[in-house]
Amino acid sequence: MTNHHQSTRGEPRVALVTCAELPALEADDRLVLDPLARRGVTAEPVVWDDPTADWAGYDLAVLRSPWDYMPRRDEFVAWATVVPALANPADVVRWNTDKRYLAELSAAGVPTVPTTWVEPGESWQPPADSGEYVLKPSISAGSQDTGRYDLADPEHRELAVAHVRRLAAAGRVTMVQPYLAAVDTAGETALLFLAGPDGLAYSHAIRKGPMLTGPDLGVEGLYKPEEITPRTATPEQLAVADRALAAVPGGPERLLYARVDLIPGPDGASILVELELTEPSLFLGYAEGAADRLAGAILTHLGRPPR
Repeated sequence: MTNHHQSTRGEPRVALVTCAELPALEADDRLVLDPLARRGVTAEPVVWDDPTADWAGYDLAVLRSPWDYMPRRDEFVAWATVVPALANPADVVRWNTDKRYLAELSAAGVPTVPTTWVEPGESWQPPADSGEYVLKPSISAGSQDTGRYDLADPEHRELAVAHVRRLAAAGRVTMVQPYLAAVDTAGETALLFLAGPDGLAYSHAIRKGPMLTGPDLGVEGLYKPEEITPRTATPEQLAVADRALAAVPGGPERLLYARVDLIPGPDGASILVELELTEPSLFLGYAEGAADRLAGAILTHLGRPPR
């Protein structure tokens, strides 16, 4: 492993934080390297739990793809608190890596997916109705340990109960949510926001196709592959995103990036599915200029003019 040292050339040094399974970053994240280099910023991937990494040697550490932390979330949050300059900040990481933040956003008036939380040790039976439901742990990413269940099917009901028991046995909180059928037609819209001179600003949006086809059968790798296409955000979607971001503890002004995931609800109005502030895919390759905008956002956080 390589030791990292403070630059003596006066150029800012930035760590793009990843995991051991992606030591060179995802291809999409690598798109920001050239725009940063053109701006005089030296950036390199660094594995978050590399014991030889010298985080004090970087002017900024930007969380990108540390996607193996879910089974070690407490360790990851503790690590975040000791990194001298982290984006997004450690307290945001702590808050955002447990999806129980959705309850706080709902209480603040943000339209969110109705969610029941099942704590370890609590008994749970599927709802009496025959709709479709999604079950997943409150600490998860990449559709890991996530399943879709049709409660009109007796076998699915049994599998749903087994899913909750499996998570509870591992000490994990289960989220129970109605399946939003509009995802099968409209898909999910992810709105990407990046820091600018005047704070967080909308950059671009993409459409994700439906991913959950049935009960949880496990996911190979760090995440389930996604079907991504560019999309133009509507004023209504932007308004919901602004409401969600305004409710972030400490305010959105200190964020380097944010991703707001929306799906139409039964009445067609946008509902927040997730607010990704820790390590979201930013889909830089799906929007012209997005990699340059991220480079500018990083310069803003370095206290330099975004050029």
